[in-house]
Amino acid sequence: MFFPRCASIALLVSSAVLAQSPMNMPSMDSMADGGTSNDLFIMFGSDLVRPGLLPKANDNIGIGHMFGFLKKDPLGDELTFGYTYENAGSHGFLHTDFGSHTEALGVMKNFGLPGTKRVTGYTWIQLGLTSMTGGPRVANRFYDGEALGAIVHLSGHNSIWIQEMYNKVVTVPWYTTASIGYTRSW
Repeated sequence: MFFPRCASIALLVSSAVLAQSPMNMPSMDSMADGGTSNDLFIMFGSDLVRPGLLPKANDNIGIGHMFGFLKKDPLGDELTFGYTYENAGSHGFLHTDFGSHTEALGVMKNFGLPGTKRVTGYTWIQLGLTSMTGGPRVANRFYDGEALGAIVHLSGHNSIWIQEMYNKVVTVPWYTTASIGYTRSW
């Protein structure tokens, strides 16, 4: 089951965070000086489809590029491109013919949290195209996703992302996704 796995991962992450030296933490202020950063992210999560709260697989991989000179921009400082696979079939987390494949462009706003440099927050807006499979024809639909999340910085290049995302695909009921993932930055 996904939720016990998430609890185990969260425990490992928190113990790794407590064991890290604060000297290895990245500085959010260093990005404000005009620097850039690239992020490669892999996230695994579960959709909670409305109505019914059925758990479904939601796996995401993507890349982002942060622009330090946009740090004060209210909309965002990082542009992202991501691919998401979601299982819409009856087998929960196992692959079925009924899935959706989403390619989305996004803008992310990273922000510091008072009193800590180890954990930062972010908002993320994505727009894209979802292709639904399993029917007589592939159905393409507009996708909108809006997330709020936290980044636990393990070191200057490694972090864990935890997020909650509200998703809407035209002709499909809205659904939320709870995800946890790994990010490598350079």
